[in-house]
Amino acid sequence: MNKHVMKNWLALGSVLVGLAACGGAEQTSKKEKTQPVAHRHSLDTNKGIIDNTNSPNVQLKSIDIGDCRWTQGFWADKFKQAEEVMVPYMGTVLKGDVGHAYNNFKIAAGLQEGQHKGFWWHDGDFYKWMEASMYIYGVNQDEKILQEMDEIIEVIGQAQQPDGYLSTPAIINDKIKPFTNRKYHELYNSGHLMTSACIHYRVTGQTNFLDIAVKHADYLYDLFSPKTDSVKRFGFNQTQIMGLVEMYRTTQDKRYLELAEQFINLRGQSKVIEDPTTKGYPIGDMVQERVPLREENEAVGHAVLALYYYAGAADVYAETGEQALIDALDRLWDNVVNQKMYVTGAVGQTHYGASTRRDKIEEGFIDAYMMPNLTAYNETCANICNSMFSHRMLGVKGESKYADIMELVLHNSALSGISLAGTEYYYGNPLRKIDGALDYEKMNTELPQRAPYLDCFCCPPNLVRTIAKSPGWAYSKSANGISVNLYGGNELNTTLLDGSALKLTQTSDYPWDGAVKIEIKECKAEPFDIILRVPNWAKGTSIKVNGQSVEAVPGQFAKITRTWQSGDVIEMDMPMEITMLEGHPRIEEVRNQVAIKRGPVVYCVETPDLPKGTSILDVYVSGDSPMKAEYEEDLLGGVTAIKAEFMLRQPQSGDDMYRAVSKPVFEKYQGQLIPYFAWSNRGEAELNVFLPVIWE
Repeated sequence: MNKHVMKNWLALGSVLVGLAACGGAEQTSKKEKTQPVAHRHSLDTNKGIIDNTNSPNVQLKSIDIGDCRWTQGFWADKFKQAEEVMVPYMGTVLKGDVGHAYNNFKIAAGLQEGQHKGFWWHDGDFYKWMEASMYIYGVNQDEKILQEMDEIIEVIGQAQQPDGYLSTPAIINDKIKPFTNRKYHELYNSGHLMTSACIHYRVTGQTNFLDIAVKHADYLYDLFSPKTDSVKRFGFNQTQIMGLVEMYRTTQDKRYLELAEQFINLRGQSKVIEDPTTKGYPIGDMVQERVPLREENEAVGHAVLALYYYAGAADVYAETGEQALIDALDRLWDNVVNQKMYVTGAVGQTHYGASTRRDKIEEGFIDAYMMPNLTAYNETCANICNSMFSHRMLGVKGESKYADIMELVLHNSALSGISLAGTEYYYGNPLRKIDGALDYEKMNTELPQRAPYLDCFCCPPNLVRTIAKSPGWAYSKSANGISVNLYGGNELNTTLLDGSALKLTQTSDYPWDGAVKIEIKECKAEPFDIILRVPNWAKGTSIKVNGQSVEAVPGQFAKITRTWQSGDVIEMDMPMEITMLEGHPRIEEVRNQVAIKRGPVVYCVETPDLPKGTSILDVYVSGDSPMKAEYEEDLLGGVTAIKAEFMLRQPQSGDDMYRAVSKPVFEKYQGQLIPYFAWSNRGEAELNVFLPVIWE
């Protein structure tokens, strides 16, 4: 195990019992408390995860937080686990001495002594956990969560500087001057602060957190307007664009939208050279600063930075409707999905590499179709950002292909980042793992197995907040109705854009079963639309309304317009065929190999399901033998496995790089594949998604 991870693992294990009481008695604050802002903007009362109800260039609008509740099945189980395990466990870690994030705020507020710990962007990770907590509160209304948030917000307010600056590394360490070097990720922290504060306000109606965010957003506006040469290159980790747009939507202060657009306009406008503000961090394509966004044709550089950037630009387009902006986003989405995305929805092919314009990059995109499996980086955050970008494009364009990507990521490369127990994490998500192939001692984020804490803690709270807000992605409001984006057992109690009430229930064992039943409980008397996503993989889907067939085209929304009544029933049946997928001919690493997919779930082979001592590289799929899907209640918390016949090749000896080969000897073996998201939950194991296939 990586020695740095082992250190934190042991430390975490030794203190978890007492973490809730860590910190001791708090001292009297040395700083003046943040007061509510003197100017009170006209606050928006819409409560969507993305508050795009009044955005003029959006086809599908967000439902309010809490309008949808998972009730049974896969996502209900995940949400319950987030509520009862993931969020509380993560809070215990982040508020204790291992995560130290809350301690940083206390130290910055003068409430305790100590030094800043964690990476420069650790504040943002804490804000993501707070955001996740508010999504949970939006559903369960547990007052203990609200009380905890109020206490935390008071400390954050005391840490905030009188001018609105708020990033704990510089507040704690006098040697760090605000906005002198972009490696400190101050704008990343800013973006998550503003987003989290907006969600807190929408769920609670309280302005204590929003007041802090307004003061900080005003500080950013003053700092960047007029923009000086010293700050032009700072907007590289683009969460602040999304945060500023949400601040605009919440407060109606147009300065925030103006500043968000300015951060887009600044990219590609400066010489790509080392200067005092860039020292210690890669430049150029790594941070998307070589080419202006409106002229860019490919996704480059750090995948998280890029996809946060694109998601923020989609938010700006939703407000401005600028054609050049959406044209660029269309090109970039296509480039990501059709040339640089793994079969699991994961992105960011490599830890270290170079862009096509020969800039050094980390954790990011490289050339089209260059898709290594063993060394695939696929940072959990990047995969989630891929779904965030598609979620925004779904709203803007109203096309089902974007929800297909959301679904693909959620069921595969997002959930693979967390253990089935909800308390251990992966940073990267490779498609192949071989014992002894990688030297984890030389790596800073790749791990041989999941860990309960990661030094770079950006991914875990990002994933947990995604699970917590998943009910808000399940439906969207159309011009005169509702779209069904994700499937699973749930209840929807919302109001349509015209103010009329709509209540319905969805019953399904999705993603293990493609049968979905939607029953109308309450609706208006006038005709309206129910729009059902037919996934692109769902060939042969049937839809019936009260027994009458409706056309269903894979890869499109099926729009049903009629006068609905309480008791109307929609029955949708998506055939869950087991499919073997091959890669594009230019993906050399998977040539003559196949991945197995059923519905939205990608499968893999893991060594606990093979004879002892079998190398994952010696497993072939028998292409002529039938595969069968079986739900296994006692396997990995309850999953549908795929029973298949494998051909196990007799291993060859020798470590020569190249060696003579004779006709291989194979042995038949009746085995199984498991969902990719569930791998690495039975001890350290080998993994393979793409398998060679033998056809007789």
